[in-house]
Amino acid sequence: MTIERVEARAFTVPTERPESDGTLEWDSTTIVVVELEADGERGLGYTYSHAVAAQVVESKLAPLVRDADPLAPPATWAAMRRAVRNLGFAGIAAMAIAAVDVALWDLRAKLLGLSLADSLGRFRAAIPAYGSGGFTSLAGEELAAHLRGFVDTGFDAVKMKVGRDREEDRDRLATAREAIGPDVALMVDANGAFDRREALRQAEVYAGFGVTYLEEPVTSEDTEGLAWLRGRVPPGIAIAAGEYLWDLAEMGRMAPCVDVLQGDVTRCGGITPLLRADGICAAHQVPFSAHCAPQISAHLCCALERAVHVEYFHDHARIESMLFDGVIAPAGGRLRLDPARPGLGITLRPDAARFTSLVDGPKT
Repeated sequence: MTIERVEARAFTVPTERPESDGTLEWDSTTIVVVELEADGERGLGYTYSHAVAAQVVESKLAPLVRDADPLAPPATWAAMRRAVRNLGFAGIAAMAIAAVDVALWDLRAKLLGLSLADSLGRFRAAIPAYGSGGFTSLAGEELAAHLRGFVDTGFDAVKMKVGRDREEDRDRLATAREAIGPDVALMVDANGAFDRREALRQAEVYAGFGVTYLEEPVTSEDTEGLAWLRGRVPPGIAIAAGEYLWDLAEMGRMAPCVDVLQGDVTRCGGITPLLRADGICAAHQVPFSAHCAPQISAHLCCALERAVHVEYFHDHARIESMLFDGVIAPAGGRLRLDPARPGLGITLRPDAARFTSLVDGPKT
C-alpha cells in the first residue's frame, strides 16, 4: 500500500471587513489544502500561508510523498525535512510540510478506521477552547457585540488584540470587560507590539481590567524579554508565546521563558514535530496551548497531556466552516471529538473552488 496521488490547492477568503492587530493589517486569508490518496481513502491537511506554499508541495514534496508508506508519516516527514535543507525550512517550506504532514496523519487514521486523536493515542475526549478575535480594528459596540458572540456561544474565556493604540486600548478593554461580564476570563494578544519595558507598563494597565493572559507582549525572538516580563508582570497574568516558532529547538529555548508555550501545527511542520512538544512542556513544567487552526488543533490537543486549550480564532473558524464539511462546533466552551468520524472528520466542500487563489493572479 502506497500513496498514489498528491494534490495541493490554495484558496483565498476575504475577511468580513478589514482587520488588524498590534503590528499587522489584512483583508483576506489564504489557506493551502493538500489531499493524498491511498487504498481508496483520501487524507486532507492544510496550512495558513501564501499560495506559493502549494507550489512547494507540488514541486518539492510531492515526488517524495508519492509511493511512500501511508502508515509511516514520521518517515515521510523526515524525508521532506531533508529535501528542503537548501530551500530553508523556516517559513514557507515549514508550512508546506505541515499541510502534507497533517494530510498524512489524516490518511493514516482513515486507513485504520480511527479518529485522528484516537490514532495518535487520545488523552482526552474534548479540549477547552477560548474565543479569539477582538481585532484592533474593532471598538465600541462592534467590539462588544463581537466578544459577546463568543460568550453567547458558551466560551468562558475570550481573547482580544491590543497594541496598536495604547490610549484607545484602555477604552477597548473597558468595553470588553463590560460586554463579557466579570466571570469570563479576558486574554489579550499584543503580537509583539512592545519592547519589554513598555510591555510591563501595559501589563499593569491590563491587570486593572482583570486580564489573565498576555500573549506575545514582545516579539517571540526576544526570549530574554519574555523571561524578564514573566518575573515582573502583576500576579495573575500569564505570559504566553510560541505561535511563530518553526521547530522543536526553538520551542525548547522558549519553554523556560514563558508561563504557557504555544505552537501552531500549520507553521511548525505539522503533527509529527508537535507531538514531541508535549515532552518539552513536561520537562519544563509548562502547559501547551494550540494556536489557531481549530479543526486540526482539537485532535492534536486531545492527544497531548500538557495541552490546556485551543485558540478558536474567528477568521480560521469562519474559513474552515466555509471550506469544509464536518467541522467540530464548540459546545460549552469545548471542542469535543466524534470518534465515529475517521481522521479529522472533515472533507473539502464542492463549492470551495470559488475561493481558488492563483499565485500571481487576482484573488477571487
